[in-house]
Amino acid sequence: MDDERPAAQTDVLVVGGGPAGATAAALLARQGHEVTLLEKERFPRYHIGESLLPSLLPLLDLLGAREAVERRGFVRKTGAYYDWGGQEWELCFGGLGRSAQYSFQVVRSEFDHALLDHAREQGVRVHEETAVRSVEFRDGRAAAATWSSATATGAVSYRHLVDASGRAGLVSARHLRTRRFHDAFRNVALWGYWRDAARVESAPPGAICLFSLPEDGWFWAIPLHDGTLSVGLVTDKHSFAAARQSLGGTEDLYADRLRRCPPLARLLAGADRVTPLRVDTDYSYVADHFCGPGWFLAGDAACFLDPLLSTGVHLAMYSGMLAAASITAALRQDVSETEAAAFYHQAYRHAYERLLILVGAFYDIHQGRDAHFRRAQQLSRRDQRDLRLHESFLHIVSGVEDLHDAEDGASELFAALREPVAGHRKVGLGGHGSSRMTPWPTDPEHAIAGLRLVLEPRLGLRRTGK
Repeated sequence: MDDERPAAQTDVLVVGGGPAGATAAALLARQGHEVTLLEKERFPRYHIGESLLPSLLPLLDLLGAREAVERRGFVRKTGAYYDWGGQEWELCFGGLGRSAQYSFQVVRSEFDHALLDHAREQGVRVHEETAVRSVEFRDGRAAAATWSSATATGAVSYRHLVDASGRAGLVSARHLRTRRFHDAFRNVALWGYWRDAARVESAPPGAICLFSLPEDGWFWAIPLHDGTLSVGLVTDKHSFAAARQSLGGTEDLYADRLRRCPPLARLLAGADRVTPLRVDTDYSYVADHFCGPGWFLAGDAACFLDPLLSTGVHLAMYSGMLAAASITAALRQDVSETEAAAFYHQAYRHAYERLLILVGAFYDIHQGRDAHFRRAQQLSRRDQRDLRLHESFLHIVSGVEDLHDAEDGASELFAALREPVAGHRKVGLGGHGSSRMTPWPTDPEHAIAGLRLVLEPRLGLRRTGK
């Protein structure tokens, strides 16, 4: 049960109860800190982002939450199937050398609720239907926040703030206004849920299926444990607006694009859509800074990436873990706040940039070089500003020559990503990045800002010399 009223003071205030906030809060509470979490909605609540990556299993284990997720009965995702750019291939997680050889296709309302309940069990003081209205900065440091519920208003002071408010962006978008939108990936998604759909026989069990439309974008198809299939179209915003007008509306646009995708249309031939269409805009953005004095941005509050490679929940939970490690190390005075902030910003930024490059490379193989959609997804010079393209690329790919002398970083990186690595067929991204989505900086080789992540005997950071 929620407490009647948030405490006036806490060690850490977490804003938002989604995967980023619940992860950060639970891990911090497990370290013995007082943690208050304020969530504006009442869980369970609907959310998109249903296909998870195997990289989440070690995070669930670190949280002690894997059993809570397993008993929900979600579909086990053992791989992915692609009908993309004129090629068809399957990706089986079990053959990638991962310790985690499966993931889940989840109903996000249930998955997120499980994580939030787990945070409560760890001692987090959770207050739902309680919205944070503003953040107070004192001498440049985030120090307090005002909140309101249906019955009360108040304020809470804290030593550290984790802004996990999602795309609303409490700190970066509303207060500091440091959010920058990318020119690429300005897409629109529209989706619905189908029942009695067929499955791709050659796809791994529980796989997400992705189908490209050379001129119009791509579809996802995700099987869920409630017996439905989530089917969504992603297209660029200009094509969406023009097609919706010419075809007579969103429903007609969705139906027309399904007809243009025969493999998916065949799966749905005997199925019925059982929900209205939902529409969302997938603008891609990044904040200039992921942390500052007294505050950390986690999940979508820091950055938002195109949904193509299902990285949203991965980035959310990964950043929640990094934030918890950085904050607890600073609170214990194992490292200074400045050191912890430098580690967090660089570690999260590296993870985001690696995935940004992978998504850009995937779109770069899109069939039809002159297709409007493909051009719309290319990283512009402005998008590349402040990105460490070569450094991020080398974190993804092994066995590729150093490319520091390339004149056009993005095109050279994407060209190299299309070439297969040893033991992989020449499809998709040629095997690159599949087994090293986001290496955890736990050893000296992956140290960041002179620090490495420590998981045992307790979560935190350690200088590389120790």
